[in-house]
Amino acid sequence: MNETNQSPRKKLLWSLLFFVIACATVWAVISQSRAFSLAAFGAYVSGMSKPWLLAAAGAMLCFILFEGAALIAICRAFGYSSTPARGFAYAASDIYFSAITPSATGGQPACAYFMIKDGIPPAVTTAALVANLAMYVASILILGGCTLILRPEIFLCFGTLSRALIAIGYLLQLALAMFFVLLLKHSSLLHAICRGALRFLSKIRLVRREEELLRRLEGHMEEYGRCVRMIADRKGAMAKALLYNLIQRAAMISVPMFVFLADGGAAAGAARIWAVQCCAVIGSNTVPIPGAMGVSDYIMLDGFANFLSGQSVINFELLSRALSFYSCVILCGIATLIYYLIVRRRGRKAKRP
Repeated sequence: MNETNQSPRKKLLWSLLFFVIACATVWAVISQSRAFSLAAFGAYVSGMSKPWLLAAAGAMLCFILFEGAALIAICRAFGYSSTPARGFAYAASDIYFSAITPSATGGQPACAYFMIKDGIPPAVTTAALVANLAMYVASILILGGCTLILRPEIFLCFGTLSRALIAIGYLLQLALAMFFVLLLKHSSLLHAICRGALRFLSKIRLVRREEELLRRLEGHMEEYGRCVRMIADRKGAMAKALLYNLIQRAAMISVPMFVFLADGGAAAGAARIWAVQCCAVIGSNTVPIPGAMGVSDYIMLDGFANFLSGQSVINFELLSRALSFYSCVILCGIATLIYYLIVRRRGRKAKRP
């Protein structure tokens, strides 16, 4: 996947870093309880309701599926049709590389790589990804805002550090939303950012042929401007993309709620669990750590401890995180590798005389 501008060695280093942080995070969670054991955790899982556990796994799958659906809806608005399988691959690559790189910086380039390889022009790809990212942030703001307004007591049940992270996270998401709106309304801003980045990379000798790249950038930005104007004329497609993003975020937030119900939790308490997880998403979403690992677990434990007791908090958080994050990343990594092999094989066939 050299075209993603990341060397195989660098991707391997990010994967190793992700593994190390994941192990350290799990160990930190486990070490909070001297009574924890794998046997006890296994008994905890085996005693759960299997239909509710399947619902939790299904919600995790919906997180991937609906991001793919949102990207397909936006691409179709530009006149580029795609299949659900390709949409799944786009979403999987975005989720996987977002998880293993700081501040999710690797997700968009990886997704763009596959979209371009599938014949979607770079400018259209850029506009589609910016639009989808704007819808993604908007969905977090909507769900988070509704949670904080309707259930303010949930926010107040967190400790001081968690409340600070949640508040900062929400403000940063709001700033990101405004930035993406500017990128969509004023293509000149993106143009200036790209030109500045190219000139800087040229000065430090990370890129060559600066003038040629700048000429190519001019062409891409002209097409990007046309795509942005098309977005403004296709409000229905953007509304559909926002709906899919809302479902996507709500599905992932629902995983701990389904785990709670699988453990025999009362339906009345499920809403509290959902609200705690929503706050955890807000508080950890902009943390510059791969997968927000550690920070997300801290906020989840802090919130769940108000409604669960003793060892059940540790088991509940570990299982919820395993289903909503670790299993999701592994599945997305496998899907990304498979689709990369498919794309590479397709490219080799196209080069044959």
